[in-house]
Amino acid sequence: MNNDYNKGTCMDKTKLIEELKRDEGVELRPYKCSAGFLTLGVGRNIEERGITMDESDYLLANDITICEEEATRVFKWFPSLTDDRQRAIINMVFNLGLTKLLHFKKFLAAMEAGDYDTAGKEMLDSRWARQVGNRSDRLEQMIVNG
Repeated sequence: MNNDYNKGTCMDKTKLIEELKRDEGVELRPYKCSAGFLTLGVGRNIEERGITMDESDYLLANDITICEEEATRVFKWFPSLTDDRQRAIINMVFNLGLTKLLHFKKFLAAMEAGDYDTAGKEMLDSRWARQVGNRSDRLEQMIVNG
């Protein structure tokens, strides 16, 4: 916890956090509270309060780490890719989820073989590419040009 958190008040915020967790509960998945609002964490009404940009950036950084760990674990060839190609793969894992990306068998086989032209063609020959539009074109260029 941030050392500045308790500054400026004599209230023990660490105890307050414990009390609120006890009283509100901690839910790591969205749920409807008793008032009918979509809620997350320790009573965070995300419909009315939302999240801050810092919170969004924190969540994004965590999600990127998870995607990178998955790609590194599943694709033995991933660490040897250029920075552009790694970012393209992480972008796809982030967007599709690893399970759905694993259905791109011809694309993944071409990536493993280092045949980036074929990999680019295969990624564009998909329903996903039609759904995401320019995103797939940018990622294809990152794969092909490395």
